[in-house]
Amino acid sequence: MTDKLHFSLVSPEKELFSGEVDNVTVPGSEGDFGVYPLHMPVMTTIRPGAISIIEGDNERRIYIRGGFADVTAEGLTILAEEAVELADIDPAKLAQDITDAKEDVSDAKTDEKKANAAERLEYLQALSTALSA
Repeated sequence: MTDKLHFSLVSPEKELFSGEVDNVTVPGSEGDFGVYPLHMPVMTTIRPGAISIIEGDNERRIYIRGGFADVTAEGLTILAEEAVELADIDPAKLAQDITDAKEDVSDAKTDEKKANAAERLEYLQALSTALSA
């Protein structure tokens, strides 16, 4: 019986992680789910949220903006639309970015600019929520 799970996290830019871990918690489209060694095969979409990677006593959290999770006999692969290491986020800068994004929504002169600003604000607020969880 194997006691480790092979996990790969890939974004359009690069492979962010590949290695053996104890488990990964994934924000699935139908709810969070944990993946452990010898997990049954499943493929699902992922909603925006933070994945939690457990390696021994260490937890690594990465915000993903969506994508797909594929669990096979070989392990878990997540193909993320976008991924951000939560440990790399400066909370003060993020708070300022949120304030700026709120102003951008208020100042937008066209529906298109307002929609783009609102989408950015929603993304930043989701990052803030994931960071504080």
